[in-house]
Amino acid sequence: MQLRSPFYELAGQFAVDLPGSRAVFSTRRGGCSRGPYESLNLGWLTDDDPNAVARNRAALAAMVGAPPMRFVRQVHGAEVVRVGTGRMAADAVTAASGASVPGASVPGASVPGASVPGAAGAAGPATAIVGEGNPPPRPRADGQATATRGIALAALTADCLPIAIAGDGAVAMVHAGWRGLAAGVVEAGVRAVRDLGASGELRAAIGPGAGPCCYEAGAEVHEAFADIPQAHRGAIVDLKLIARARLRDAGVGETHDIGICTICSDPALLFSHRRDGGVTGRQAGVAWLI
Repeated sequence: MQLRSPFYELAGQFAVDLPGSRAVFSTRRGGCSRGPYESLNLGWLTDDDPNAVARNRAALAAMVGAPPMRFVRQVHGAEVVRVGTGRMAADAVTAASGASVPGASVPGASVPGASVPGAAGAAGPATAIVGEGNPPPRPRADGQATATRGIALAALTADCLPIAIAGDGAVAMVHAGWRGLAAGVVEAGVRAVRDLGASGELRAAIGPGAGPCCYEAGAEVHEAFADIPQAHRGAIVDLKLIARARLRDAGVGETHDIGICTICSDPALLFSHRRDGGVTGRQAGVAWLI
């Protein structure tokens, strides 16, 4: 498959090199799952065999040479946890205080675009410090950032956008559905990378997700992005254009978009929640420092 530069194939997956880091966007290829989850399903919260999911996660890391992968419980919000060693501080970086979040009403759902945690008009960024004796198995968040080598940050997707953000010394991976984009998850990811000491120009990479060819949405979604008129064409909302605009406005110098739509791409290549009627697996965006 011919990929847009600077993306390249790596062991059947899609990869891109960013400042001081590498990001990989997984496909369906190379796993052991069967049926609608064939074959490299990485999502625990599906009806796939959990043992198959565990083997798939280990296989992906081995195929692309990634360090141990760390996942979060995604809730379609704007929190980005900072991952380190020792006490593993998990400083939740959220959208700007006082921002109203469209659709922030049903926390905890697990399908794309289903929820945003927290009420609109929150008082400010939440911060959770996790001690050594009480590490959370999966904090509720939609992004992770680190300045520590030996950790791979993962975001599961099946139409939402996996976005890697990096500068020299720090990297983040965020999960951005329309609710997360509206809530500020992109800006939170950029802020986390800078706060962790990333120097120089930031660059970002957008992996496979619902594209402007296929992503039709209702009035609520259109209203959430009324400030970007060029992202609307009839019923279509261009989430990738919105993500690029948010990244640019947050200070990212260059954004690479792989340009692959999960909905209309080869069904054997990528999972799609919308195309597959909700019965499908999850691919992942994975990023780590090199």
